[in-house]
Amino acid sequence: MAPEIKYTKLFIDNEWVDAVSGKTFDTYNPHDGSVIATVAEGDEADINLAVAAAKRAFHRNSEWRLMDASQRWAILDKFADLVQRDSQYLAELECCNNGMLLSSAIMSLKYGVVENIRYLASLADKIQGDTIPLNGEVFAYTLKQPVGVCGLILPWNGPILLFVVKVVAALAAGCTVVVKPAEQTPLTALVLAALLQEAGVPAGVVNVVNGFGVGAGTALTHHPDVAKISFTGSLEVGKLIQQAAGANNLKRVTLELGGKSPLVIMDDADLNVAIPYAAFSIFSHQGQMCIAASRVYVQSRIYDKFVQGAVAMAKKRVIGNPTDPATEHGPQIDAEMFNKVMGYIESGKKDGAKVLTGGKRVGNTGYYIEPTVFVDVTDDMKIAKEEECLLLISPIEHNFHLTLLHMTSHLSVCPRSYGTSQIFGPVQCILKFDTLEEVIDRCNNTNYGLAAGIFTNDLNTALQFGKHAEVGKVWINTYLMMGPQAPSCGWKDSSIGIENGLQSVDAFLELKTVTINLPKKF
Repeated sequence: MAPEIKYTKLFIDNEWVDAVSGKTFDTYNPHDGSVIATVAEGDEADINLAVAAAKRAFHRNSEWRLMDASQRWAILDKFADLVQRDSQYLAELECCNNGMLLSSAIMSLKYGVVENIRYLASLADKIQGDTIPLNGEVFAYTLKQPVGVCGLILPWNGPILLFVVKVVAALAAGCTVVVKPAEQTPLTALVLAALLQEAGVPAGVVNVVNGFGVGAGTALTHHPDVAKISFTGSLEVGKLIQQAAGANNLKRVTLELGGKSPLVIMDDADLNVAIPYAAFSIFSHQGQMCIAASRVYVQSRIYDKFVQGAVAMAKKRVIGNPTDPATEHGPQIDAEMFNKVMGYIESGKKDGAKVLTGGKRVGNTGYYIEPTVFVDVTDDMKIAKEEECLLLISPIEHNFHLTLLHMTSHLSVCPRSYGTSQIFGPVQCILKFDTLEEVIDRCNNTNYGLAAGIFTNDLNTALQFGKHAEVGKVWINTYLMMGPQAPSCGWKDSSIGIENGLQSVDAFLELKTVTINLPKKF
């Protein structure tokens, strides 16, 4: 049974409004494909209204801009209290709209979301400049000031957490925002907007426009009054957003675009620890995580033993309704993602990899796929490398604008059929290696660099891997261990910019140097 749906309209200037066009769209439960709610579908006209409200709220004489930084902190800290108060409802809504296990959603809210809000809120009055000793009777200092109106485009795989990571960092910096949730998962963003209003955020500071890439997403990325875009999703769409960001003004851009993250198991690792972590790193949330360990490299001497344990772990996962406390494995987000993952599984078989367990649909309703383990995988197989983009187009075509309109029909996706860095499903690919030097080169042989992990009891091995892995985040004898204090970033095609950590607020700030000519005599 779905939780009560409290909000289905657009949230603009602290008001709940219908789309200008009057259009709506359905949002679904991935457990059984049923319609949960019908929500307002915003497009360019609604984005224009939301940006105008955010621009008014950012004016130098506005309540938000004149507010003490410590007061912004207090408001955002109250928002954390409200999220904590309503965490059960938010978790149920996330489970219903996203397919996340209810138990995982509850844990995420308790130990991830609320903690992130409090940490990011606390940075509001920690924004400081520097004094600079110039030559002569001159004094200089720097100011860090909010960049302005920010367009925040959310993915469907972690709607609540990504809303918090982007929105609270922007608000702590003093910016105003227009949020476009993923079309698959708009419901929790609307609830969080209502809680920000209840916490005391002034009108126009936070706006939420449900909709699709064509219409809402394209209008947001092109709007000349939007100073910053933050997007989490696929590489192909990220590239288009980066280009669109320069179409009308040079928008600042933060992009988190996924990875093809390797996990290395050395022959001295404790397999009682490494095997469960390897399963956790790919099967959590049905593999629908940008940092999932989608390539598992196992040293030759222990390969067979590791495979035996990996298959046993996959087989014993409990598949079922994500609201059931006993369930360990839920559905994929929708039919499109389900079909994409099943297509990858067939591709792996065709290329010569062997399925030792899983690889089939579960039931006749919803979008459930068995946890799948492939062995005899080689680096050149499609399942072990990035997906080939299904639409091959040049960003410098003369009709680029039309191309962007077409491609950004999936702006909110992380990711979908227009290209992704990994299978984005419960598919564990196990590869064999011999030496550390060899596996480091193979891990790095990709245009992605989001995350990597290694299990070993040798300190030198761990340090060498940590130094030479071409990624933004390395885990040693653990995986998916995160907190708001640790910066999240990627190398190569995986990202531009930083989220989380002290640097997360800097992404929403501009630096200004002020120089004063001092009189020679008093």
